[in-house]
Amino acid sequence: MTRPLRLLPIPAGPDAADVLSALATALDDDGPAFLPVPRDDERETLRLTDALGPGEPVDSAVSLVIATSGTTGTPKGAMLSASALRASGNATHARLGGPGSWLLALPAHHIAGLQVLLRSVLAGTDPVILDVSAGFDPAALVPAVASMTGPRKYTSLVPTQLVKALTHPDATAALASLDAVLLGGAATPAPVLAKAAEAGIHVVRTYGMSETCGGCVYDGMPLDDVRVRIDDGRVLLGGPVLARGYRGMPDHPAFAQPGWFRTDDAGTVTDGVLRITGRLDEAISTGGLTVVPQVVEAAISEHPGIRECAVIGVPDERLGQRVVAVVVGDEPPSLDQLRAFVSRTLDVTAAPRELHVVDALPLRGPGKVDRQALVTRFRP
Repeated sequence: MTRPLRLLPIPAGPDAADVLSALATALDDDGPAFLPVPRDDERETLRLTDALGPGEPVDSAVSLVIATSGTTGTPKGAMLSASALRASGNATHARLGGPGSWLLALPAHHIAGLQVLLRSVLAGTDPVILDVSAGFDPAALVPAVASMTGPRKYTSLVPTQLVKALTHPDATAALASLDAVLLGGAATPAPVLAKAAEAGIHVVRTYGMSETCGGCVYDGMPLDDVRVRIDDGRVLLGGPVLARGYRGMPDHPAFAQPGWFRTDDAGTVTDGVLRITGRLDEAISTGGLTVVPQVVEAAISEHPGIRECAVIGVPDERLGQRVVAVVVGDEPPSLDQLRAFVSRTLDVTAAPRELHVVDALPLRGPGKVDRQALVTRFRP
């Protein structure tokens, strides 16, 4: 059995509420399947349309096809069922303490933003929606949060948004008034988390992806009925939130093991708590040794003069690749100072051999650093 797959153009800003009725249909499993696209971005809509085939049939168990957040190559479309979407939303509310009102401050065609709208439908509440099409303005949080109704209030942000909000006292206070701020999309530096905690912001770190209906592990603990296991250092996820595979890719190896999604993340589980240690496909091979960028980034982020950082590998005739740090900061260190700082906690092999200071890190998808853009920019 099949059903049609239709485009669901999602506007930026408050008009995004126009799609709530379509999302209610998707959650009820009653009607066509939808492919969310950004209504005001013709280029991205064309890219997703060409790759994911709206107008062509899809399995009748699929309610939404969500494009993964990569911006290069052919997009993959995670096929999500109504039951998976409901399981995700209900498990989220159960973990957070009950349904509530939601503030949308993310693009709504990506899974993190879309889930804010889906959870609002499940909770029977009207979302408050910020327009972030021209960038995130932390000052806009103040009236937005003030307009939310209780009894519980939530939002989802990416780390770069939290970093900006923490520089704005009124925005910081607004976030502290919420019952939870879900934080996902990328790893968050420990100093940022510490500053948020000091300000009274209840941050919940989330881990997940389009293939798992978004975040399915909160603060290292799987949501109800979500399963996590480690296979040769690689994180595998299972449970009712799992996608039914990729659109047009029935034999994709990520779904080769029935009931499991094979991620590209390395991790460990200790006493039931998942810790992500890095991306297996982003490891740097330098001088015959392997360096995980996220481990180096965690060390660099402890430096008081650095607000954000990314670590990449660029070609090197002698080493194969050399470790490069790209940082944003008010008083960034020199390269020698940074190498000494990193070498206090990591092997000297992991210490960056090159340092670039930039005004902002390039992003892709919902708050993820575009490492390939940095490699292209800084490669010899």
